[in-house]
Amino acid sequence: MKAILMTAVGDASTLSYQDINEPSLNNATQVKVKLEAAGINPVDTKVRRHGVFYPLPLPTVLGCDGAGVITETGAAVKNFKVGDKVWFCNGGLGREQGNYAEYAVLDERWVSASPTNYSMIEAAAAPLVLITAWGALFSKGQLKAGQTVLIHAGTGGVGHVAIQLAKIKGARVITTVSSPEKAEFAKHLGADETVIYHPNGFAEQVNQLTNGKGSDLVIDTVGPEVFKESILATAHFGRLITLLDPGQIDLSEARLRNLLIGFELMLTPMLRDLDDARDAHVAILNQCKLWAEQGLLKVNVSQTFDLKEASSAHEFIETGHTSGKIVLTINM
Repeated sequence: MKAILMTAVGDASTLSYQDINEPSLNNATQVKVKLEAAGINPVDTKVRRHGVFYPLPLPTVLGCDGAGVITETGAAVKNFKVGDKVWFCNGGLGREQGNYAEYAVLDERWVSASPTNYSMIEAAAAPLVLITAWGALFSKGQLKAGQTVLIHAGTGGVGHVAIQLAKIKGARVITTVSSPEKAEFAKHLGADETVIYHPNGFAEQVNQLTNGKGSDLVIDTVGPEVFKESILATAHFGRLITLLDPGQIDLSEARLRNLLIGFELMLTPMLRDLDDARDAHVAILNQCKLWAEQGLLKVNVSQTFDLKEASSAHEFIETGHTSGKIVLTINM
C-alpha cells in the first residue's frame, strides 16, 4: 500500500511517499480500515521535528486522526461490521502505524462510528481536537452553564470546536483571534464576544467584557506568553487550562487569585496505555457524533492535500496562520 514514511527527524523533506506492506489483523478484536482521509495536527509536525515518543527505529508512519470504511473484522469483533464508516484517534506516535496510509488496523475498542452527515474529510479532521477541547473544557475545566469561558485562538483546530462545545453546554464564550475576518468566523461558530489580541494583548479587553471579574475558565492553546497574560484575565478562584508547556513563569498572581491551573494532553492515554481513559475518549466521539447529526457541531476544513503531498501539508500548517483543520485525502 501507499503511505507516507517519516524517514528521519527534521524538516518536511523527511516525509517520503512510498510503498509499504499492508497491515493485517493479528488479534481477534481488531478491525481493518480502508482510510479515506487523515487529519493533520501540530503534534505530527512536532514528532517529525523532535522525534517519536518511543525508543524505536525509523521509519514510521505519522498521523493520529483517521476516517474510513471497515474492510475486515476479527472473529471477536462485536460492534462493527464490514462497510461501517468510522473515525478514530490512534497511532502515529512512533509505535503503532499512523494514518498517513491507505489502510490501518486497530482494536475495535478505539473506533467510533462517524457522524452520518460528515464527509470522510470532516470526520478525519475531528477526533483529536474534539477530545482535546472536551478535556480542557469539561474534564479539567469543569465548565458549567452560565459561566464565562475565554478560548484562545478561537478559529484554530482546537479553538473552533471548543467554541461550539462550550455553547452546547450553555456557557458564554469570549475568544481571542488575530484579525477582523477571524472574528467574524468565530462569531459564526457561536462566540459571544471576540478580542483581537495583536498588538495590544487581551487581558484588559476581557476584563472589560466581564465587568472586571475575568473569565471563570480560560483555555490556552497558544503558549507561554498567552498563558502568562491569561492569569490576569482569569477570575479569582477560576481555572486556567493549557495545552502546552508554559515554561518558567511567575505564578505569584495566580496564587493570589487562588487559581486552579491544569494541563490537557489528550495523548497521555495512548502514550501510557491507560485503556480506561481511552474508553472515555471513544465515549466523547460517540457523544460528538450525536451533536454533529443534530447540526450542533461542525468541523471547518480549510484545506486538503493529497496523501503524496504530506510534506507540503506539513509546511503549510507550520506557518501558524491556518484556520480550522488541514486534511490529507487518500484515494479520493
